[in-house]
Amino acid sequence: MSLPRNLWMYWLAFGAAAIGGYFLLPQNTGPANVYYNTVAVLTPVLIVVGIRLHRPAKARLWYLLAAGQGIWAVGDIVYGVNRFVLDRNPWPSESDAVYVLGYPVMAAALLVLIRGRTTGRDRAGLIDASIIATGLTLLVWVFIMRETMAADDTVLGRLTSMAYPIGDVALLALLARLVIAPGARTGSYRLLVSSLLVLLVVDILYTYVTIVGVYEGGLIDLGWLSSYVLCAASALHPSMRSLSETAPERAERLTARRAILLTATTLLAPVILIEQGLVADDIAWEAVSACAIILFLLVLARMFGLVSQVQDQAEQLDALAHNDALTGVPNRRAWDLELARRMANARRAGTEIVVAILDLDHFKRFNDRYGHQAGDRLLKEAAAAWRAQLRDTDLLARYGGEEFGVCITGMSATAAARLLERVLAATPLGQTFSGGVAAWTGDEAPERLVARADAALYEAKNAGRARVMVHDGRSVSAPVGFEVPAG
Repeated sequence: MSLPRNLWMYWLAFGAAAIGGYFLLPQNTGPANVYYNTVAVLTPVLIVVGIRLHRPAKARLWYLLAAGQGIWAVGDIVYGVNRFVLDRNPWPSESDAVYVLGYPVMAAALLVLIRGRTTGRDRAGLIDASIIATGLTLLVWVFIMRETMAADDTVLGRLTSMAYPIGDVALLALLARLVIAPGARTGSYRLLVSSLLVLLVVDILYTYVTIVGVYEGGLIDLGWLSSYVLCAASALHPSMRSLSETAPERAERLTARRAILLTATTLLAPVILIEQGLVADDIAWEAVSACAIILFLLVLARMFGLVSQVQDQAEQLDALAHNDALTGVPNRRAWDLELARRMANARRAGTEIVVAILDLDHFKRFNDRYGHQAGDRLLKEAAAAWRAQLRDTDLLARYGGEEFGVCITGMSATAAARLLERVLAATPLGQTFSGGVAAWTGDEAPERLVARADAALYEAKNAGRARVMVHDGRSVSAPVGFEVPAG
């Protein structure tokens, strides 16, 4: 379609002028009603024009919006025919049936939009929207629905009186879910949210006005007309193509604005109860109590989610703080803590404990020859291969650079050296390591034990590398029967 891309701006300007022109006409007359209905009918037509112009990937949302707005436009026409052509104003009327039919269609459109913008895992957003919906439901029930039900003498009248606020609350709940959910805040998004918010506020205001007096148009008609204009503008805006795109997952955050909104909503139940106790003869204690219980459970679920999130993040931070980012094995900090703990346990249980320090041979030469990426690969593959040769109870940690520490419990120094021979043979990429082993005497500090293993390591390097040496507390020697691997 060869239409201007900024058609939405022309429509907004035209709509503002049209609304102003409406109030120049005598209110509550046939010409004013025809004028009003023209704007209403143009809305679904322009939504379809927006669909044809911008070709959104998920057009179903916009067709549902067009259908909902079209149904309400038909309701406006039926209302005008009844009042200004047939000179009748029944309650409930045919127009009420049409108006009520529009609510589930609009709700379906919002559900499609919400599902399109979220991954379905926004549990916190769902709980927050439920808290807001529960508080608003209580507010509408106490101050509007109870009054409208009491004012109607017929069952059909009461059902119709209930249908409007129920539909408005349902749309408000979905609107809250939409606003809380992640997603791009585009021009089309802002126009649509503004349209729905104006509509729902004016709907509730209209219901309240009909309770305390008589509807005479004015600001209420201004709100409905503005809602129609804004909804059509959202469909004409170029960003309507991306309105229902799925937002990337993000970390859950409880912002200050959301916390204030949730706090205010949660306090509605006790505030309404106080108000009822001060000024009302008939306290709606059943509704207040039920909503207070629901709000308490929702807030509890929200707190549980936040606590779980904090715990998960704490575990992730602990893993990052204690694991080496490259190899995935414990880092130096974790080594120091775990070695001290294991030595304390060995002292109580009287078990043997051995420490070994392993150092990849000629690692700098390997890095210079093959590059740092190859060096990183060697470190990762060596850690994985060595881990596979050790027992589940043995500790392998990256001590620093190309050095690794091994803590072995329940084994003598000689037996540990034999185990490390198998570890040496499993070193990948044709590389080797030098290792030093020291058995704990039972009374020395961790630093002293590691220093003896380190001294044995340097003896292994001086002896030609690719071997394991043992420090027995007095001197360093190779384990009996040790054979240097070929190559």
